[in-house]
Amino acid sequence: MNPSPGSAASLELGIDIGGTFTDFAAWDATSGRLYVEKVLTTPDAPSRAVTEGLAVLLDRLGLGGDALSLVIHGTTLITNALIERRGAKTALLTTGGHRDVLEIGTEMRYDTYDLRLERPAPLVPRSLRVDVPERLDRDGAVLVPLDRDRLVAIADRLAREDVEAVAICFLHAFRNPAHEREAGEMVAARLPGASVSLSSDVCPEIREYVRMSTTVANAYVQPATSRYVREMSRDLAAMGYGQPVFYMLSHGGIGTKETVVRWPIRVIESGPAAGALASGFLGRVLDRPRLLSFDMGGTTAKICMVDDGVPAVAPEFEVGRVQRFKPASGLPIRVPAIEMIEIGAGGGSVAAVDRMGLLKVGPRSAGARPGPACYGFGGTEATVTDADLLLGYLDAERFLGGAMRLDRAAARQAVGAVAARLRTSEAEAARGIFDVVNESMVAAAKVHIAERGRDPRRYTLVAFGGAGPTHAHAVARALKIDEILCPARAGVLSALGFLVAPAAFEAARALVGVLSPGHAARMRQVFTELAEEGEGILRSAGVEAANVTFEWSADMRYVGQGREITVPLGADLDAATDPARVRERFLARYRATYGYAQEDLALQVIACRLVARGPVPDVRLPESPEDPASTERARRGARPAYFPEMGGFAECPVYAREDLCAGARIAGPAIVEERESTAIVAPGMRAEIDRFHNLWMRFE
Repeated sequence: MNPSPGSAASLELGIDIGGTFTDFAAWDATSGRLYVEKVLTTPDAPSRAVTEGLAVLLDRLGLGGDALSLVIHGTTLITNALIERRGAKTALLTTGGHRDVLEIGTEMRYDTYDLRLERPAPLVPRSLRVDVPERLDRDGAVLVPLDRDRLVAIADRLAREDVEAVAICFLHAFRNPAHEREAGEMVAARLPGASVSLSSDVCPEIREYVRMSTTVANAYVQPATSRYVREMSRDLAAMGYGQPVFYMLSHGGIGTKETVVRWPIRVIESGPAAGALASGFLGRVLDRPRLLSFDMGGTTAKICMVDDGVPAVAPEFEVGRVQRFKPASGLPIRVPAIEMIEIGAGGGSVAAVDRMGLLKVGPRSAGARPGPACYGFGGTEATVTDADLLLGYLDAERFLGGAMRLDRAAARQAVGAVAARLRTSEAEAARGIFDVVNESMVAAAKVHIAERGRDPRRYTLVAFGGAGPTHAHAVARALKIDEILCPARAGVLSALGFLVAPAAFEAARALVGVLSPGHAARMRQVFTELAEEGEGILRSAGVEAANVTFEWSADMRYVGQGREITVPLGADLDAATDPARVRERFLARYRATYGYAQEDLALQVIACRLVARGPVPDVRLPESPEDPASTERARRGARPAYFPEMGGFAECPVYAREDLCAGARIAGPAIVEERESTAIVAPGMRAEIDRFHNLWMRFE
């Protein structure tokens, strides 16, 4: 039973809306206590799960919504809308002759030898991609004026077709946004109920395809995001919360609802980002500079490398890949996001036998409804959670602390159908499901690690999410990682990640030119303008101007090169715009990336970038009393669990995580249960509780 908070209006709340579960983490800034909750997501109305779960949490604490001083949350709404193609009816207005850019792409094949190569379908059908008479040259000078009469006719046609969103992407608009802005105003006047996204606002950078893809994606999800933000604010206000709601951005910063409504594409990876940030926070607190973040929930698994407490941020990523491990097979999105790999491997991932008689698991998920067969909501297909239950890793009576009773008979029937097709036993089919989903995650992790040139044996695996601690031992063994960290409240760790992230704003602006004193002066002007914009947004989020810090960077390349690299330029504006120092930083970055650098070649600046941040929140982990003898008191009997190295099922002691204290030691095989997740200590492993109530598992 959680103790009551220290005072009213002192709770800072993080909310993570996943595909299967919605997680809550409430930090009491006065007492330093952490309170958590976990409920099933309501896919038809995600905000309903938020209000239902929050009501349970506040009722347990004997508080009302006015006890909340801060609410930050992330959602999979935008990602799911893009992947499942459930966005708004969207039109694209572009320069005459360029409406097929969305299908032409970069003219590169992501698999040269696949004669049946499949490309991701554009979000806008060709019938709603419209040529507009206008043209700018590469420097932004007007070659063909905007045809206003033609634009009025186009807007009236789109109104008749009930278009909900319009993306406007004109050639070279990143140089001169005048035509886009005028077109946007005219379209908004003729279609007052539609959302309008301008490429010069969403992604003011070079490369037509990526800029257009990003702008279209922003428009596609904007109406649904606006409704969702309004509903979230309304529902929380009805519960007594009177402060603004903040949102996790994909790069790991916190933004306002105005930011989310204007640029919903910036929160596309908000939920996964929170988990990586939580891992970085633990790495700094626990002095573990190299962590492999492993977040396995009900729908997906996310893997991210965290070095020195900071996950890497990439300027671009893809969604909806046709081939999940093949770059360029998805829709490119040019917004900063924490660099990770995400696959359809979670507790709800569906197992099936293909035409060749091979067992496949995922990427399709049973989600929250109908969910795994054992949930009892009508699901009949075997999932990873059903297999984990039959293998003895989960307790049917104490799932979610007893709030959900799992139906073992339904799980047996579902897994039994798979076993019959495989002509094997129920236990072997369940273990096969367990092994196959693990191999999928291991394969993804190996790709992610290899692309970054890292050695997994030097890393600690941080396992969290509802299913992460259950599968961590198998994933770590396959990656040859010796040490696993299962944080306290591992099942809701991502929700905690929202509370340890600073408010932040990231922006970029194209500024193409050869590095020289004159171009450096233009860089200084752009950096200053971006800083003013970033400071204004952070001040609207409650950050005082004196507490805002800036980090500058630039996309650069050698003159004549086809691709650029992002070069960090530090926090000193004078140094960031000094040509000699910029050159030094470019050469250092280039050597670190490619192993060598040509020192006498001319350099070209492509874009200026800014990250504006507020102060890092002061969140401290609750500590556990020292009591090695708590191991025996925490024991809650035993049950059979399946371990191939022990020849099948073996009687396995079960421990209640909440009763274990610092210094408690456990020898595998063993099962350690807490309300939101279950950790498996495999044979040949030893586990120990540290002073922050984290569970460390190591192979002997």
